[in-house]
Amino acid sequence: MRHDDVIPVLYEMAMTIGGEISLQPLLTRTLQRLLYFTSFPAGFICLDLVPSAAAGEAYLDAALLAAIGDFQLIKHIGDRITLPAALALGPAAREDDRAALFSRLPVSPDRYRAFLRLPITDIGVVILMAPIMPETHLPLTRMFEPIMAHLARAILLCRHYDQHTSQLIADKRQADQRADFLALHDGLTGLPNRALLLDRIQQAMAMASHNGQYGALLTLNLDHFKQLNDIYGYETCDKILVETARRLEHCVREGDTVARFGGDEFVLLLWPLSVSKQEAAIQAEAIAQKAQQALLTPYQCDSRGLLATFSIGISLFRAHGDSLESLLKNAETSLYQAKTAGRNTIRFFDPGIQAAMMQRLELEADLLSAIRGNQLELYYQVQVNDRGLATGAEALIRWHHPRRGMVSPAVFIPLAEENGAIIEMGDWVLAEACRRLAAWQSDPRLGRLEVAVNVSAIQFQQQDFTAKVGALLAEYPSVSQRLKLELTESVLLNRAEDAIEKIRLLKNQGIRFSLDDFGTGYSSLAYLKRLPLDQLKIDQSFVRDIASDPSAAAITQTIIAMAQTLGLEVIAEGVETQEQLALLRNFGCRHYQGYLLSRPLSVGQFQALLAGGNPLLDAAEAE
Repeated sequence: MRHDDVIPVLYEMAMTIGGEISLQPLLTRTLQRLLYFTSFPAGFICLDLVPSAAAGEAYLDAALLAAIGDFQLIKHIGDRITLPAALALGPAAREDDRAALFSRLPVSPDRYRAFLRLPITDIGVVILMAPIMPETHLPLTRMFEPIMAHLARAILLCRHYDQHTSQLIADKRQADQRADFLALHDGLTGLPNRALLLDRIQQAMAMASHNGQYGALLTLNLDHFKQLNDIYGYETCDKILVETARRLEHCVREGDTVARFGGDEFVLLLWPLSVSKQEAAIQAEAIAQKAQQALLTPYQCDSRGLLATFSIGISLFRAHGDSLESLLKNAETSLYQAKTAGRNTIRFFDPGIQAAMMQRLELEADLLSAIRGNQLELYYQVQVNDRGLATGAEALIRWHHPRRGMVSPAVFIPLAEENGAIIEMGDWVLAEACRRLAAWQSDPRLGRLEVAVNVSAIQFQQQDFTAKVGALLAEYPSVSQRLKLELTESVLLNRAEDAIEKIRLLKNQGIRFSLDDFGTGYSSLAYLKRLPLDQLKIDQSFVRDIASDPSAAAITQTIIAMAQTLGLEVIAEGVETQEQLALLRNFGCRHYQGYLLSRPLSVGQFQALLAGGNPLLDAAEAE
């Protein structure tokens, strides 16, 4: 190589070094080009030279990161090797007849005698090896000094890039693992989620088809979870859920599954159990009781003890005759049975209750259709005074089901209150009653009647209730003096002051109010003198027994006397016999309602009843 060739060599070396971004390719290509330009047959690059404490300064421990030309040496790339200090340390040097310096290297003995040492500043060294020193007239040690400085800087940059890339790969791998985990596990508790649980249930059912063993699903639900959220907050409740998961894991056997099904619901898959249904039930109940006891221990949240209870439903299964869908329904039903049994209880699935629940669900769906499908109708039960004159009527809702026939209000009204349909139903009743009152205004007999409409506590407590009533009065302005709203004492259980204000507001628009079922509710006496009422209605449970039970008679007399003192009108419902009617008259009650006078009637029947104009009390006394 001539001196004129040096600059192209240095240029190509600089381009080679600058063209790499990762450490291993950088070192390998650099070493390849060095061997090519110097005619050495083999060489290696070591970094991170550390003096060996055991051998003083005679040897160094270094990382072998690149090797070319010697197969035995190449096999050790990535290892740490021991180098003689005289070979690795010192300035750039070109030496011959130094075979002893290669004796500690993993190469063939006595193969190499000459070497070219090129320090990479203070971070490593390049050693080019040869059996015989290649001939050259170029000053190799000085020629490659700038290249080694350039290589040192490139090594630092490539190491930084490799670290960054490794971190990205590690983060990606961790994210992928996390995504794979969350696909089958709950993010909060780490338990198997619904998808993984269903897969394991199907596996258990498949195995059961071969050995006939039973399995069980234990469905657990935290009682009053919404109230706990409202009182303590989501963070505290999340801690409860996590602690619940850990406790449940200690209650099951190896091979069983504890899963979070969603929200505050956990499911335990117990498999396998006995081939005997009775023994399997005993095994499942034992684990359920163990779980119940574990969960009764107070939870430590923010240095305070919090007691939480769980309802537990148990549903046994076996492959024969069971489907995954029916099994999950049975599990939910067993939990519902535990809830309805008083909570903090354990209940097995009962097919009889399941059938009743299915009927209830069908009835609920039919009810929603009935409200919007003109299946509801208002019946009217007459109310009369002590002179035998009809003074009003109570509007009572009836449901004519196309297949079931007449459905009892005792069945569908509680259902409507539970599912919230009572609000829409109540709005319809009020609107229909107002429309009927407006239609009766032109009739001399019907036009003077009041119509009493029952308003549920749920409906009355809606923020827009007064606005809805006001809109009806604007549409039917003639009915305000004839509309009477019947409330129960339950409206006073929550936000009594708000209820009183609503009553005053509507009374200012001409509406009268009656307190229904008086005496059967909750501590309304404290509010009675403040309520702007017009009427008290004596509950039929007292009226029914006034002729046979002195206590019922005394309560009835007291209610009448109290109402008179407060200037309230009194009406008795459930009047069915002449004896009851006579006693009520003697007690001072002047308004009555009941089967003795008339059953609830359709609009046409009710209008026909009043068309004759005969005093109804006289007719009742003539019976």
